[in-house]
Amino acid sequence: MATVPSVSYSITVRLEVVDGRAVSDLTHAVEHAGGAVTALDVTPTGHERLRIDVTCAARDTEHAKALVAALRAIEGVEVHKVSDRTFLMHLGGKIEMKSKVPLRNRDELSMAYTPGVARVSSAIAANPEDARRLTVKRNSVAVVTDGSAVLGLGNIGPYAALPVMEGKAALLKRFAGIDAWPICLDTQDTEEIIRTVQVLAPGFGGINLEDISAPRCFEVERRLRELLDIPVFHDDQHGTAIVVLAALTNALRVVKKELAHVRITMAGAGAAGTAILKLLLDAGAKQVVVCDYLGAVHKGRSDLDENLGWIAENTNQDGYSGDLAGAVAGADVFIGVSAPNILTGEAAATMAEDSIIFALANPDPEIDPDVAHRHAAVVATGRSDYPNQINNVLVFPGVFRGLLDAQSRTVNQEMLLAAARALAEVVTDDERGPNYIIPSVFHADVASAVAAAVREAALAGDR
Repeated sequence: MATVPSVSYSITVRLEVVDGRAVSDLTHAVEHAGGAVTALDVTPTGHERLRIDVTCAARDTEHAKALVAALRAIEGVEVHKVSDRTFLMHLGGKIEMKSKVPLRNRDELSMAYTPGVARVSSAIAANPEDARRLTVKRNSVAVVTDGSAVLGLGNIGPYAALPVMEGKAALLKRFAGIDAWPICLDTQDTEEIIRTVQVLAPGFGGINLEDISAPRCFEVERRLRELLDIPVFHDDQHGTAIVVLAALTNALRVVKKELAHVRITMAGAGAAGTAILKLLLDAGAKQVVVCDYLGAVHKGRSDLDENLGWIAENTNQDGYSGDLAGAVAGADVFIGVSAPNILTGEAAATMAEDSIIFALANPDPEIDPDVAHRHAAVVATGRSDYPNQINNVLVFPGVFRGLLDAQSRTVNQEMLLAAARALAEVVTDDERGPNYIIPSVFHADVASAVAAAVREAALAGDR
């Protein structure tokens, strides 16, 4: 739940007042009820009445209802309609398809479609690689989900996942000029997902897997990478990992510590946690302990599946078998991608001097950010109402722009490391500080810097 009014819970209340003096009462009522008025639009409806659209931000749905009740309680005010601005934005969907070529006359139609298009199709039939040059495949990405792990909502299915996938497609277009389509699959069978994406792939230059629950997401990604000649990128894993590594790179620069020498405790061994861990190890981290809801992952545990077994083999060399609180004692870095309120202030106080806390569970982090700031030199969250937001939007548009530009057939760890280095370098030495270790998603250089780094890494390798 938001602690302060947020535009994501923004409403517009259309009402009429019989006395112009009531306008000031409207603003006072909203603010007294804890909301924030962001706009007032006044239209006369007669000599004695005014129609007013009051736009205000609330903390959550229940708070929005309370703001409406406060307005309705003002004498002389008649509420006519309440509109949720977020729902209005989604009416009819957020994306559309547009033609890049004009179709104004018979000549243009004959080139874009029959009979002229037959020549292009024949050329592609003779040389299928020309599809990357002569079709939308060159600049297109499929955003694929089964709706099993959507945001913090869980397994809500393909229909409810569609607005989120539309949003991903809109972000790819906005930040990287990529044409993307949401593909929401009405199956959660691993083999069906793999086969469906495989047969859809010819129309796309890349696959962005999204919100597929662990551990199935590991198998889906691995198999599709083996089957397809286009890059497959699971944003929940690798997008998160890139942003975390970039932010940690700058946080360590702030506290003057080296990745190879710090002790890192992680909470969360799912899709995101595993990808973060692998990228940290590839970047040079040496001392890592990973905890899940049963405590530290170690070789002596009897419940290790394939993924946990890999974690146990590659971390926790001292064999620590206790709980999270014991794992963070003396640690330089805490990275949480797990559940709310699992790290106490008392435990955070036992960390090393100039510690770093990344509490990334959303919307409620592993530790209250205000409490974390009392004990850590640098704090990051997944939230937009605190500094240092770890947001995948910083990464996936640029990553796919670079992959498409290089006509890459795969995505590998070198490309991910290059993206993280480029993202970290967007923050200059003069700008870097405890409250600015990662740039804004609207920073003009983010997507282009990440794209250039990924493109260079792809062209330097086997693409």
